[in-house]
Amino acid sequence: MVEQKIVFDSGNELAAYAAKQINYHVMGYYPITPSTKIAEHLDLLKAEGEHDVMMIPGDGEHGAAGICYGATAGGGRVFNATSANGLLYALEQLPVQSGTRLPMVLNVVCRTVSGPLSIKGDHSDIMYTLNAGWIILFAKDPQRVYDMNICALKIAEKVKLPVIVAFDGFFTSHQKRRAKVFEKDSDVQDFIGKYEPEHHLLDPDKPVTMGSYMNEPDLINNKFQLHEAMNDARGVIKDVLKEYGQLSGRTYDVVEGYKMEDADAALFIIGSSYDTAILAVDELRKKGKKVGVFAVNALRPWYKEELYEMVKNTKAIVVADRQDSYGANGGNLSIELKATLQDYKADIEVATLVYGLSGKDFYIEDAIDMLNRALDIVETKKVENRFDYYGNYTGKEGYKPEQLFKPITKEEASPGVTTVVKDEETGKFIAKGGIPKNATKMPKRWAPGSGACPGCGIPVNVNLLLKGIEGNVVLLFQTGCGMVVTTPYPQTAFRVSYIHNLFQNGGATLSGVVEMFHQKQKRGEIPEGEDFTFVMISGDGGLDIGMGAALGAALRNHKMIIMEYDNGGYMNTGYQLSYSSPKGAKTSTSHVGPAQAGKANYNKDTPMIFAATNIPYVATVAEFMPSDFIKKAAKAQKYAQEYGLAFIKALSACPLNWGDEPRYERSVIEAGVNSCYHPLYEIENGITTITYNPETKNKKIPMADFFKMMGRTKHLTKPKYEALLDDIQNEVDRRWERLKARNDSLVL
Repeated sequence: MVEQKIVFDSGNELAAYAAKQINYHVMGYYPITPSTKIAEHLDLLKAEGEHDVMMIPGDGEHGAAGICYGATAGGGRVFNATSANGLLYALEQLPVQSGTRLPMVLNVVCRTVSGPLSIKGDHSDIMYTLNAGWIILFAKDPQRVYDMNICALKIAEKVKLPVIVAFDGFFTSHQKRRAKVFEKDSDVQDFIGKYEPEHHLLDPDKPVTMGSYMNEPDLINNKFQLHEAMNDARGVIKDVLKEYGQLSGRTYDVVEGYKMEDADAALFIIGSSYDTAILAVDELRKKGKKVGVFAVNALRPWYKEELYEMVKNTKAIVVADRQDSYGANGGNLSIELKATLQDYKADIEVATLVYGLSGKDFYIEDAIDMLNRALDIVETKKVENRFDYYGNYTGKEGYKPEQLFKPITKEEASPGVTTVVKDEETGKFIAKGGIPKNATKMPKRWAPGSGACPGCGIPVNVNLLLKGIEGNVVLLFQTGCGMVVTTPYPQTAFRVSYIHNLFQNGGATLSGVVEMFHQKQKRGEIPEGEDFTFVMISGDGGLDIGMGAALGAALRNHKMIIMEYDNGGYMNTGYQLSYSSPKGAKTSTSHVGPAQAGKANYNKDTPMIFAATNIPYVATVAEFMPSDFIKKAAKAQKYAQEYGLAFIKALSACPLNWGDEPRYERSVIEAGVNSCYHPLYEIENGITTITYNPETKNKKIPMADFFKMMGRTKHLTKPKYEALLDDIQNEVDRRWERLKARNDSLVL
């Protein structure tokens, strides 16, 4: 055994600590709760100079998986972490990784797959990966997260297969525990050994083609070789765990049980619930009941021989599945166990209980109840119910949801706050009115009482947008703070029709709604004269991961509005960097320290990206100029009704993560405009017009004056970061000069 020390860390922190000690070459990642802390903690350690891992924020989980695939093809050590729908978004890339036999380690922090959206933990995500060709280890506690992350890389490189280390979201990922870690990083690196891939893309003396087109008859051999590698892994995993035990003093079996030697009835359960079940076994053993509990520490490969040896003397087993394979009358644990017992012609009764979905707590009393159900099967020699849900409740028979508010009529939503007319000479629309005091006549589509933080700019910006849009509205919100704080089931903050879809698919989803409206209207299924304005609300980094779908909608030119509330980060998951975060900004994945100075790249210029698609209208707005905001919203509606897609971007305050005072947000937004970080302009049919010029009003300020107002960028005003601040100022000036040149041109 080598020297170790005791730490008090969560599972996520220990996964990051293992990655730091291994000193991977690359981590491709994308933030998603509850796995995000892994990247955050690894970045914090990087800022302190404790490792050299190149951390690359993907445009989404699919992109992050592609980054990892490319990096492994380059012959290096690669690491990633994700959860739930992020895992499913990346799923298409998993067989690519295993099919080309490139080793890496992916931490899956298990979470409910939506919809409906839930960020709590269960096993509905990890079970999707069973057929992906990856080795899957399952860690029940933070100590094992650390240990299995170290073992996983050695296993991966020995058998040339990627490895998942899975563990329970929030229960294991966030709960801090005492754990032992190796004192010296070198001991971890010595245990894993040097990686010398036989083939990689960066060897000029041995060029190689990876990812060939392969059809029959060769593909079957590729899959057979993957099958053989997985079989080889059965022994390799055991050997590595044994070797690790000699180094650390902690040895793990691929299958483990408690009081299984003479158990008549048993509970099969994995993850953090296993320890709770052990306590239940102890309680029932005190009463003379012969019960036990067992678990697997590897889902792939499946150790059926070891599993059968563990259970062969039992008479009844209840399987607690934290997910359901719908229509199969059992989750994947049940299906796998039943198949194993069938192979051995075992005379053991099996019943399934689907439990703990969306992180529903699992108590000792629940485990006792499950074990008693197994005992009942032993005693009665019959199974009353082979499959059931545990902890669900019966709804009220005949219940019909009550409409809590009177619908807003088209007439009520058309008070004439703003009128838009077409200038026949220029072809542009001209908005008249938009006076804020008159905008109070517009009924609120977003009702008051949401759960947004004090000073949040999202309600302000969305409500200002809707002040300028008359008539019927359909809203789509991508995942983000705006969605989370407004629609906690069974409540909603919206008085108009609303739909949510995940970050990456908002533009496509609303496109489908828009075209369904036009089709139904064309076929006479919607009355002539009925109309809607369709609005997609995006922010919290939604136009990183969702940029592809949004640009697709723009290129198809659907008659809709996209409004981006740019709060400069993934605020709904704890302020990780977004491509829209300012360069140099301090976020939870771009820490400031001796070895790192915040975000390394310039902020994304989304209005210009959308302008490049040649949509009819692009505009930027700011809450400190409400009349301008409302007029542009009205023009966007007119363009969307008559010509196609309109895009509006608002700089949206987030005092919690910007590190400023909520009462001063309007001033902060004004400084963002006056510094030309967020200039106000519009592009109509390709012609650019600056609608507010701080230079001509003698209000232009340097970026330092804007940055010093926020904790996230205040450090940039220190002498230490003078060169970085100058670089940012030069880029803002360059964009401003380019915008002025477009304004002065008749064709730009």
